[in-house]
Amino acid sequence: MIFHITNEAEWKAALDTEVLTAPSLVTEGFIHLCESHQVEGVLERYFSGKENLVRITIDPTKLKSELRFEWSEQQQEHFPHIYGSIELDAIVSAEAIFAP
Repeated sequence: MIFHITNEAEWKAALDTEVLTAPSLVTEGFIHLCESHQVEGVLERYFSGKENLVRITIDPTKLKSELRFEWSEQQQEHFPHIYGSIELDAIVSAEAIFAP
């Protein structure tokens, strides 16, 4: 499984449109994701102090868009990126999560 951290408003929009997107899909061409061991660090670096967060669990075998694991110089490890939207049938669960 892979994970995407978003906010409640973006998650509700995904439920309405039946696809999950993110602002980074427009600005960078992909949606940022992480593996289970990276969730805590992502929350600390990018979501500290933010509220109404949702952790989306994604089954990568059900993705229709391209999934790539790409190197992050800043973090010195690979992170998953999806080059397209995420259909709801690839989403296993969505749950509230809190940033440190």
